[in-house]
Amino acid sequence: MAIYQQSPGVQVVEKDASAVTVGLSTTIGAYVGAFTNGPVMSPMLISNEGELVQVFGSPNDDTASHFFAATNFLSYTNAMWVVRTVGANSSNASVSGSALLIANYDDYVDNHSSGVTAWGQFAARYPGSKYNGLKISIADSATFATWEYNQYFTAAPGTSDFASGKGGSNDELHVIVVDALGKFTGTPGAVLEKYEFLSKASDAISYQGMSNYYVTVLGNRSQYVYWLSHDLDGTNWGSPVANTIFAVLSPVTPADLVFTISGGVDDDAVTEGAMQLGWDLFLDSQTYDISLLVTGNASETLSAYVVNNIAAVRKDCVAFTSISKTGSPIFGTSSTRIADAKAFKTFDSSYAVIDSGYKYMYDKYNDKYRWIALNADTAGLCAKVDATNDTWASPAGMTKGQIKGAVKLSWNPTQSERDQLYPAAINPIINQVGKGTILFGDKTATTKPSAFDRINVRRLFLILEKSIANSAKYQLFELNDAITRLQFVASVEPFLRDVKGRRGIQDFKVICDETNNTPQVIATNNFVGTILIRPNYSINFVTLNFTAVGPNVTFDIAAGT
Repeated sequence: MAIYQQSPGVQVVEKDASAVTVGLSTTIGAYVGAFTNGPVMSPMLISNEGELVQVFGSPNDDTASHFFAATNFLSYTNAMWVVRTVGANSSNASVSGSALLIANYDDYVDNHSSGVTAWGQFAARYPGSKYNGLKISIADSATFATWEYNQYFTAAPGTSDFASGKGGSNDELHVIVVDALGKFTGTPGAVLEKYEFLSKASDAISYQGMSNYYVTVLGNRSQYVYWLSHDLDGTNWGSPVANTIFAVLSPVTPADLVFTISGGVDDDAVTEGAMQLGWDLFLDSQTYDISLLVTGNASETLSAYVVNNIAAVRKDCVAFTSISKTGSPIFGTSSTRIADAKAFKTFDSSYAVIDSGYKYMYDKYNDKYRWIALNADTAGLCAKVDATNDTWASPAGMTKGQIKGAVKLSWNPTQSERDQLYPAAINPIINQVGKGTILFGDKTATTKPSAFDRINVRRLFLILEKSIANSAKYQLFELNDAITRLQFVASVEPFLRDVKGRRGIQDFKVICDETNNTPQVIATNNFVGTILIRPNYSINFVTLNFTAVGPNVTFDIAAGT
């Protein structure tokens, strides 16, 4: 600082007093389910249906309800964290064909990347039968001339410049991955991946300054396979390059250089316990910024778990569920449907939203129709209003509540049925001729009369709480004095004025002064900001009064004014 200068001069000191509160996203969804492909227990951020197919595969009869829960949500927006779970018998294909499960990349690094000989040289990247029949082939300087795949490469492998500079030799290797049965491309024998001039040396570096060790390259870049162990001829493969003359391949026949993997098993009979473990990954709110939890065709037990153990614990997101019987649509008479709907609701929370059932939709991948829970659509409508209106807008009604892709509903509640569902905090989804399929309610799953019994108010407070809490992080380790408190108020009030101007709230007040930051609060290293909010409310009931007025009566008298 200038006060400590030892002689006359000018010292420039820059301070930033321009902190503002910025609104955060409330549109990112989350889903846990069974899929035919992809990493297990490793959340992946998916933006559209095409990307979902690329990462997690197209649906079959066992995975369709999960697949379409994700795609239905993504049809309204463009961001969803997806977790794949598998049954206990699921396994990766390997050269040995023996049972092996590599759940995801972290599992591979922790348990398989140091070399495992029991399953042969290579294994499938992900669990499932789709990888059975996949071929991996390798060649080095001794085998390239007779290698059946040499036409796919520009030159024979030999000794890399990196190795020769350190006294090593014969380190280069080519690797190719072939879709032998056409399961991935539709063309048997199509080349899926090829890697030129990789190295057998554990410390090899490419021209780009990255690892060129073939084990590491496959682990980081391949979409189809992992390395498990060196070929039997590779007695010193994986050694440091310095002064190492790497062993070359000496197969009895060229076919010995082709490795076919098998033994991959699909087990999509995912238990509720496995689903719950998948959802537990999202308890980490620092890593996964999510706002809309889609439960899909979930049972009463799983729905309650997601509400009570994820949404209500994080307190920054809302779980969406659909009434069902053990994950299936509710049918039956009106009286039994009402009873089943009320029995499904075993939780009471403003961090949850319940809708009235399932829609019948077309599965273009298998040319059939399926019953899919509507909660993905309900959550999607919330994400959609973020883009078309604002977070605090209701997602329901003729304008904003149009459900996509519904051929018919498992239950199209009548007015009398809706009169019983709505007080129980269950939002009807109805089909009206000429108007489409519509979300016809915007209640959260709490029956406690309060502002938080409406979706728009709950989501309003989520965006306010997340945004202001994020701004408040910058007060940590500052001095709790009048200047810091004024800076906090100055950053929050413009944000709330903007929300008010966009019809999110009626009024607000921010208190951060000596009245709530007392000497005792300051002495305990605390900082208190009090934000009072008067929210706006959505219209749920419309009353239209029509009065016939006689020729001698004025309109003011007839209206009682």
